[in-house]
Amino acid sequence: MNFVIMHNDDVQEEYVSADYVPVTPSRQECLYTSCYCEENVWKLCEHVTIQNEGTFDHIYAVFISNERKMIPIWRQKSSHGDQPVIWDYHVILLHKSTSGQSFIYDLDTTLPFPCQFDVYVKKAFQSEEFIKPAFRRKFRVIPADTYMKNFASDRSHMKDASGDWRMPPPPYPCIETAESKMNLDDFICMSSHVGCGNVYTLSEFVHQFRKMSV
Repeated sequence: MNFVIMHNDDVQEEYVSADYVPVTPSRQECLYTSCYCEENVWKLCEHVTIQNEGTFDHIYAVFISNERKMIPIWRQKSSHGDQPVIWDYHVILLHKSTSGQSFIYDLDTTLPFPCQFDVYVKKAFQSEEFIKPAFRRKFRVIPADTYMKNFASDRSHMKDASGDWRMPPPPYPCIETAESKMNLDDFICMSSHVGCGNVYTLSEFVHQFRKMSV
């Protein structure tokens, strides 16, 4: 995960609508810590609430995983060539704009930031048709305000058996709530009976957030 390979061959202006106003700072201005995607997205949600005085309309944190915690995602910075990265889980921000079009914010992608929903799905998720069942992705979609109020992590999942960090932690204190210091597994779990938000298959996720033609 230390190798960064950028793909510039098809990063085009058409990936982001000209009249769309991003809800976050530019990629370069975002607070980012490698391998802490859940906290990176939490910080994006925090920025949105500060800038919009607590308004989270149509903004979601999206956890991606499956029962075996093996999910392929293409166009990641840590990809080798055209191969996908196999994550145990990944987290992105989704914004459904007033026009009905959705945009993905992924600080680990080589695609634009933000990226049109359909483009991101095509490039980063590709098709489930040729993916073995064990690798098929599920999506836990959580309203941003719910995510900010309920998520907690003591970062213990990023320590090895000796207590050393696998990757350096973020510079700010751990995120916690009055009820919990660590509930990350509840968000990664893709059972609809656990945690916050709604759980979708890829096709359900696309159907829910793709802009429908009039």
